[in-house]
Order: sequence, then structure tokens, then C-alpha cells
Amino acid sequence: MQFDFSEDQKELQATVRRFFDKSCPISTVRSVIDSDAGHDAGLWRQIGKSGFLAAALPEQYGGVGAGYLELCVVAEECGRVLAPLPTVSSVYQATEALRIAGSEAQKANWLPKLASGAAIGTLALAERAGETLPGSIGAKVSQGKLTGVKLPVADGLAADFAIVMARGESAPSLFLVDLSGEGVIREPVKTIDPSRKHAILRFVGAAAEPLGGAGEGFALLERVRNRAAVLTAFEQIGGADAALMMARDYALQRFAFGRQIGSFQAIKHMLADMYVALELARSNCYYGAWALSVDSEKLPAAAASARVAATQAYQLCSANNIQVHGGMGFTWEFDCHLHYRRSNYLALALGGPSLWESRLIQHIRPQAA
Repeated sequence: MQFDFSEDQKELQATVRRFFDKSCPISTVRSVIDSDAGHDAGLWRQIGKSGFLAAALPEQYGGVGAGYLELCVVAEECGRVLAPLPTVSSVYQATEALRIAGSEAQKANWLPKLASGAAIGTLALAERAGETLPGSIGAKVSQGKLTGVKLPVADGLAADFAIVMARGESAPSLFLVDLSGEGVIREPVKTIDPSRKHAILRFVGAAAEPLGGAGEGFALLERVRNRAAVLTAFEQIGGADAALMMARDYALQRFAFGRQIGSFQAIKHMLADMYVALELARSNCYYGAWALSVDSEKLPAAAASARVAATQAYQLCSANNIQVHGGMGFTWEFDCHLHYRRSNYLALALGGPSLWESRLIQHIRPQAA
């Protein structure tokens, strides 16, 4: 049984890391924060041309036909450098929704554009605070026209299309909406991570195409979220690893009372806790990657375990990184807070920690019984 990436996948990881080292220094992240742009458009085009976004897509839709393991490798490196890119919304969610439920015409139209970085997609689900449930959906589609409000929508300012949860003739369904069409109003929304812009989307009679069967919205969403959870978890462990390395390096460089602060027991314990949490999360993520790559029936449980462990690890590592840096770690000039902000954004991107903890318990309980 293989418990690690193959040599080819490790070579891909090294290639992606070299690409980001050259093309995405921390100054790139800060430039997006200081601008009104929702992402770095130039970097998005570069990563699209490289084929990294298309790792898991079939060649007939402009992909490279590699697989989900390769996409997991790319996701981890995106998280490591805090890439200001719409990967979670466009690659892990919108692309997967199209693959699962899109018609042949919808796939042929959008997937090649998503693969090359020529288009950005997003999911528009929530309408208020709290978990998105069938009873909380107020958006409606009548005679092919969508009316309603969605907020906050990740990358909603930059997206070319949105996959929207709305009520049709029956239970909530998914609809594809071209955001460049009439009847779409976008408004910016501030969130904890300014490198990932969000928006309010107001639909006033916008044209909407059905995506999947009528009334299958939440069943399809469940499948999309399980896939996205694994991929997002790899972004989280990439970020957690970067935060750990940042804390370790500072602990070795900073001296107090004539000693490296890394020699003090309190710092040692903090770094050890970060390392243990990260390695536990990595194991769960590898399990999730396997389940995703073979489309295993265990994917829902594997996705939940990866999601919970990776969320906990990134939040712990990003918070402890600030503590290791002491008073300077709390300042805007240091980069510690960028990981803290990203960790909290990713913790909520697919539904909060309590949602995924409940799902994990639901999968574990029958086994325990």
C-alpha cells in the first residue's frame, strides 16, 4: 500500500514550488490586499498556461488528464504561498460541479476556459449567516429567470459565471448564471482575508440554466463539497507548513537573554504542538486524496476527517506563529497575520468547523456501533 506521493508527483510538487517561488512572493499577496482586485490576474493566467489548474480535467475539456492526486499537490503549494487566486471557488467547486452535473454543452463551453484560466467560476449558496439548508433558500427561478440575493460569494467580483442554489418548480436546484448578462448586480464585501475578495450578488431576472436534475441541488452540492473539502484541506496543510517553518526560523534567529528563543521550553512545546497537528492532518489528507482519486464510497468520511484535521492544524499553526513572533507578530508589517487570516477564511469556505465535525461524527458512529 502506498502512503506517499509517487516520484513523479514529488517532481511535480518541486516544479510547482519553483514556479511560485519565482512568480508569487509575499509582495504579490500584499499587492492584491492593497488593491481592489479580487486576485492576481497575471498570476492566474500564468498558472493556467502551465496546466496546473487542469491537472484533474480530461483532455477532451482542455485538461492534462493527470488526476486528483496531482491537483492535491498543486493545492498544497497554493496554500504554502498564500496564492491570491480563486482556486477554492473556481477550481475545487465550480469546476467540480460542472464535471458532476453539467450538460455536455455546458462542459464544452466552460471547462476549457476554466482549465486555461480564461474564466473564473464560483458557487453562490448562502443568503444569510449560518448553515445553508433547504429552508433557507429564498432565491427563485421562474421561466428561466433568477431573482434573489446571495452573500457572501467568494470571488464574486471577478467570476465569469456562478452556480447558484435556487428554488425552481420543486426543491432547491442548481442553476448556471452567466454573470456578464443582464440582471446581475455585484457589490463588494469585506471579509477577514482581504487577499480573497467576496461580493454580494443580486439577481433581478438574470438568465439561469439548470445544472443537473430538478430538485437535486443539495444532493449535488454534497458531492461537490466532499471533493472540494479534500482539495481545500491540502491548501490548509500547505499554509500550516509554511506557518510552522516561519515560526521555526524566527525561533532560531531571535535571541533573548543571550539565547535563541527556540531553546526555551515554552517555545519548544509550541512548535512541537504545531508539528504534531500538521502531521496528523497530513495523514488524514492523504487518506482523503486516495478516496478522491479512486472515487471511493469512503470519500464522505475521508473528506470530513481531512477537512476537520486540516482546519484545526492551520488555525493552530497560524495562531502559534504569531505567538512565537511575540509583539512584532501582531503588527501589519510582519506576515504572520496573513496566514492567520487565510486560515480563518478557509475554515469557513465550505461550511464552518462544526458542520464538518458533525459530518465526521455521523460517519464514525455507525462504525463504533
